[in-house]
Amino acid sequence: MRLRQFVLVLVLVGGFWFVTTHFPKGLNPLTISRAGDSASPLQLTEAQAAPQFDTEEQNNISVYRRVLPSVVNITSRAVVFNFFYGKVPQEGQGSGFILDKAGHVLTNYHVVEGANQGIEVKLSNKRTYKATVIGTDRVHDLALLKIDAPDLQPVVLADSSQIAVGEKVYAIGNPFGLSGTMTQGIISSIRSIRNGDNAPIEDAIQTDAAINPGNSGGPLLNSHGEVIGINTMIASNGAEQSSGIGFAIPVNTAKAVLSDLTRYGQLRRPSLGIQSYAIGPDLAEQMGLAADYGVLIQSVIPGGAAERAGLRGGNEKAYVGNQPVMLGGDLIVAIDGQQITDPQDINVIMDKHQAGDTVNVTVMRGRRQMTVKVVLGPARAVNT
Repeated sequence: MRLRQFVLVLVLVGGFWFVTTHFPKGLNPLTISRAGDSASPLQLTEAQAAPQFDTEEQNNISVYRRVLPSVVNITSRAVVFNFFYGKVPQEGQGSGFILDKAGHVLTNYHVVEGANQGIEVKLSNKRTYKATVIGTDRVHDLALLKIDAPDLQPVVLADSSQIAVGEKVYAIGNPFGLSGTMTQGIISSIRSIRNGDNAPIEDAIQTDAAINPGNSGGPLLNSHGEVIGINTMIASNGAEQSSGIGFAIPVNTAKAVLSDLTRYGQLRRPSLGIQSYAIGPDLAEQMGLAADYGVLIQSVIPGGAAERAGLRGGNEKAYVGNQPVMLGGDLIVAIDGQQITDPQDINVIMDKHQAGDTVNVTVMRGRRQMTVKVVLGPARAVNT
């Protein structure tokens, strides 16, 4: 018996020595292969070190890590009645961002509109808090919320008047409920558009950064991670997803609105109460105007500031290309001594005032220049 055990051990040791010394290095004789398979074993090539990020990637990562704690997911809940007067619960989602350590959160009005069953704000750390609506501005599609939460990290607000077409931008939000998503693009244009309520958004920031449902209310950032706009809508052509054309409300507009919302709970941003049309040298010559720049009043809003001050709108229709223009109205050339060349100039001045303030509006009425004191009224959806 002992001899058999000794012989068995000797055979095993001898077999191991034969295999390790007679087969080519790296070949595993025990590899099982099927008919038609390669006899070579699977060999994986793995990186020897962590990847080295280039300068652009490093900045992308830095912006994301710095701003993500300031971006929130907003859930609004409502109960509506269907055709049979039955209660139907509804839930909407969007994004927002933290303005200060006191818990103020900015988002779009349409994200929280009709939320009669409450609003919840979820932070990047997954903690959820009940939100209170401090104030809303339907005209500019903005809403100010407040939560009671510790250790909040606010964003940094930039000056959106300094942005330029071609500038790199980032959007961070919760598209389709996918929280903490960042996309990248450039500023494609700066233009005036109208939102879903047909209210004008002056100097809206157009971008090709992917913006989808759920991004609404989230921040549009410059390459330094500073907020330059609030993502608000997309040109989807019915597809309800990004088509490479998204729009953001300039953050300077939000700054002007926020002071009213925090103090009064509602918008008191002023307006001249006019509809206007920018005039350049060529149009001025064709129309026989006394100045080669300014804003031609197309119409005055009934009961608005301009009408009360005696300013006049146009009374004769003409066309610039296919666009109708009313002639015969006052041509605004300055407000409080500041030259006016387009409606954006008026908006900049309005941002520095409140309803009830008085401004001096210089106009050309025919060939006569005159200055009129105008007591500013509250902004409306169609006002300038």
